[in-house]
Amino acid sequence: MNTILRRTIALADSPLFEGIALLIVRLALAAQFWRSARTKIEDGTLIEIRPITYDLFRDEYRMPLPEITGTVATYAEHILPALIMLGLATRFGAAGLLVMTLVIQLFVYPEAFWTPHVMWFGLSLILMARGGGMFALDRLFDRRFATR
Repeated sequence: MNTILRRTIALADSPLFEGIALLIVRLALAAQFWRSARTKIEDGTLIEIRPITYDLFRDEYRMPLPEITGTVATYAEHILPALIMLGLATRFGAAGLLVMTLVIQLFVYPEAFWTPHVMWFGLSLILMARGGGMFALDRLFDRRFATR
């Protein structure tokens, strides 16, 4: 029994296990924002913003300058999750989504802290602290710069 416990702990402490865990964290966080981003885009287009998006930012979110904030948020909700999914500039992407979550929490849906904002905060902080992990494109750059 003691040997099984030690092996289990050793497996959970391995770089491979951490890499898989960070990949799942990246995908879980990115998927939330990516799905939201796609609701703001005209069907069949890559990134043509729907006019109703600006109404949403003005009427429901009550954001200033809805044409600007809606456009910036929509692009950020596409770019940052894409970076995170690829594991490219993971810490930067996670920091950007953390800032977006803070804005949503403070100004849009302050009552939604425990679900889902606290999860988004946690996932963002994990990626900011640990990076993208073994299965991230960031790894290629880490190795390239480490050899110099």
